[in-house]
Amino acid sequence: MRKKLLEIKGLKTTFFTDNGQIPAVDDIDFSVHEGEILGIVGESGSGKSVTSLSIMGLIPSPPGKITGGEILLDGKNIAKCTDKQMQKIRGKDIAMIFQEPMTSLNPLFTIGDQLKEAILIHNPKWSKKEAFARAVEIMKLVGLPRAEDLLKDYPHQLSGGMRQRVMIAMALVCDPQVLIADEPTTALDVTIQAQILQLMKDLNKRLNTAVLLITHDLGVVAETCERVIVMYAGQIVEEAPIHEIFTNPKHPYTQGLIQSVPDMRYKKENLYSIPGSVPKPGSIQVGCRFAARCQYAMERCLQETPPLFEAAENHKSRCFLLEKQEVEQRVESVIKG
Repeated sequence: MRKKLLEIKGLKTTFFTDNGQIPAVDDIDFSVHEGEILGIVGESGSGKSVTSLSIMGLIPSPPGKITGGEILLDGKNIAKCTDKQMQKIRGKDIAMIFQEPMTSLNPLFTIGDQLKEAILIHNPKWSKKEAFARAVEIMKLVGLPRAEDLLKDYPHQLSGGMRQRVMIAMALVCDPQVLIADEPTTALDVTIQAQILQLMKDLNKRLNTAVLLITHDLGVVAETCERVIVMYAGQIVEEAPIHEIFTNPKHPYTQGLIQSVPDMRYKKENLYSIPGSVPKPGSIQVGCRFAARCQYAMERCLQETPPLFEAAENHKSRCFLLEKQEVEQRVESVIKG
């Protein structure tokens, strides 16, 4: 059995505003194993990026703060670490690829300077010559040609796909155990997107790095991940292996997301869309957070918050329909028996 490298237990991240407390991430649990690619999907506002920033210790404070739970990295609770302690962990043990490489890379410094800085911070005994050699090695690893020449260039001199590869190189340069990729292909065209995803899969296999892939694109998830977590309004509403989530989705929100994916085999006049929109964080105090948009909503859904039910082995869903189906199956078996 593979080792758990990252384990999230009861994580709560709250933003304190003039209008009150807003729970952006509300009591979530999941884990990422060695060599695994785990996907987190959901609409904008579901809490995906706040989850990743919480893990990295990058929630802006004020107004944000981790108000509960644990973030265990190889057994150590990094949620309790100080900023100084996190600086030693971030980049070395756990790293992140951000959404937009142009805003993540410093336009005033060359690619080489930025890579060497990351290397020397975590390897203070290394010489500049050793840091340069490592920078060249990692640039070649992510498939960038003319690595020595590119290290002299500034971010604006590179294409979008090349900048994204540089971001991946920066994240991997110190051999982290866990890599978080937050919408790593959002600003790229389809061809470059496919190349970046293939690169991430190759590096995952070659280096045995655990990858947490955050995206709104179910196509990316289907291509890349082993397991999927579906988030909605700050909660996990479904978790299952990749095959199970597409062939047997249990939560109405997951079903709606899959139904919304265009199917190129059939010509449809209108694409399906889930009615309504994600509620504002903190606006729902009781009941199922998806109830207002759900075609199966019952009175109970408006009054009680459903727990995560076991739908099957390694498959969980936050929906009272599962409990109802289980009761009906038991009654049917009693009648037949």
